[in-house]
Amino acid sequence: MNAFAQAKLDNLQAKDLKRGLDPTSRGVGGAIVRNGKASISFCDNDYLGLSQNPRVVAAAGAAAIRYGAGASASRLVSGDSPLNHELETMIARMKGLEACRVFGSGYMANMGTIPVLVGKSDVVVMDELSHACMHAGAQLSGAEVRLFKHNDVSDARLQMQSLPAGARVLLLTETVFSMDGDLAPLQELQALCEEFGAWMMTDDAHGFGVIKQDNPALIQMGTLSKAVGVYGGYVCGPSAFIELLISRARTFVFTTGLPPQVLGAALEAVSIIDRDKQLAKSVMSKTKAFTDALGLPAPTSTIVPILLGEAKVALDVQAKLLEDGFHVSAIRPPTVPAGSSRLRIAFSAAHELDDILSLAESLKKHLPKGVLRT
Repeated sequence: MNAFAQAKLDNLQAKDLKRGLDPTSRGVGGAIVRNGKASISFCDNDYLGLSQNPRVVAAAGAAAIRYGAGASASRLVSGDSPLNHELETMIARMKGLEACRVFGSGYMANMGTIPVLVGKSDVVVMDELSHACMHAGAQLSGAEVRLFKHNDVSDARLQMQSLPAGARVLLLTETVFSMDGDLAPLQELQALCEEFGAWMMTDDAHGFGVIKQDNPALIQMGTLSKAVGVYGGYVCGPSAFIELLISRARTFVFTTGLPPQVLGAALEAVSIIDRDKQLAKSVMSKTKAFTDALGLPAPTSTIVPILLGEAKVALDVQAKLLEDGFHVSAIRPPTVPAGSSRLRIAFSAAHELDDILSLAESLKKHLPKGVLRT
């Protein structure tokens, strides 16, 4: 077994695609200590800095003291903490939808929900750059999967044609794409769904709490691990469908409920998001300061990709930035398509402006010539 695994590892290493784990201690303002070296992280999804917010941390501790350290069972058995229902009510109200169901993670939310919506005689039409868990959920459903070119409504229309008689059709897309930071054309896709009698489901993992879009999708999924700063996932939609998930979503039925401290922290963080709109404005302002410093187009989200092509190039720039005190992960296949390795730079309301501008100067030094002209 070791020989089998080592051969696989050697092959990944030769392609600059081998991954590893580095224990990392996190602090405020993006500060981290990784392998004994202090730096500022610009690759987290903690867009509002809430993972380090004292009120959120205190809420986690208070929930653990009151309810214990773990849920002890699935929500269907005895693990359905009252905090779940408080959180679901709050998120449904914020999303403007009838009901919400909290899952153990965003990955589990997509994996569990999509097979409840469609099955073997149905069709899933999805953006080719949708997150891996949407692809996994579509495959698990047994439905025919048709991919359309990224954000290309005309190509999505082509995929909607020649549908099997009686097939339900589900269109899947992200609202904010995690590796490119661009936004889906939600209104145009919804119009297409109405034309063909399809349902639309969106993944709002990287938009919730930061990017306000008019989202007409019938089913809206998101996470509690990005802007919320904690852990978990959710699905919002019509009340009867959300009720159906309790009985049919396998990743809900057969998994232990979230621990009370996670739910308590999430409740406080979502409450802050609901009340404090300045946090989202702050992180977008800081993201724009970065793109302005590099002469890049104005950002549409908190995510700014710097495309570098080959994995080795991205790894080399990552190492040079780390020497300057900035941690920016090189994103390589299969997370992104072959030949599109990149730096995925993500900003937080907690970042200091001076650190952001210093990162821009470091990039000017270390990026290959011509990159910033594209």
